[in-house]
Amino acid sequence: MAVTMKSESMPIDLTETELASETVFQGRLMHVKRDRVRLPDGRESTREYLVHPGAVVVIPVFDNGDVLLERQHRYPLRRDFIEFPAGKIDPGEDDLTCAKRELEEETGYSASEWREVTTIYPCIGYSDERLAFYLAQGLTEGKHGRDHDEFLEVFRLPFADAMQWVREGRICETKTVIGLFWLEKMRGQGW
Repeated sequence: MAVTMKSESMPIDLTETELASETVFQGRLMHVKRDRVRLPDGRESTREYLVHPGAVVVIPVFDNGDVLLERQHRYPLRRDFIEFPAGKIDPGEDDLTCAKRELEEETGYSASEWREVTTIYPCIGYSDERLAFYLAQGLTEGKHGRDHDEFLEVFRLPFADAMQWVREGRICETKTVIGLFWLEKMRGQGW
């Protein structure tokens, strides 16, 4: 049943209210829930979704405008992807602390300048995941601290080449494409 707005000044309430909730699966990263909800029209339905701790995405930019990227194998799709450094937020950890930790752990780089860029919700139909984006500048190379099961190649790429790779489909991972488009706006339009 489609619900329409009565008027522009009086939006209708579209809230779905939780009636019952159960955990279907609890893993290291993924937590699958199934809730029974009351719909805005009073009927009931079921919602299945992933509970996610949230993550950060770091847009590391060198003084000359090059970007720092990673090539990493992603098992669900059985292929390598070119990505910005990113990682999940630990319990009790604030977003910026996580961004700094992830940049250093994955790449070995640290940054002297940080700027919050945006927060997006990539999978609103089936997950509560949020991604907090940060621009990292004033990069200094150090030693990485990757997890024992984390293998990746870190490399530097001119920004124009990164944008060309997006056009060619070589960079096709969502958070990285979004980060590059934001960087393009920040560089060209002062966002």
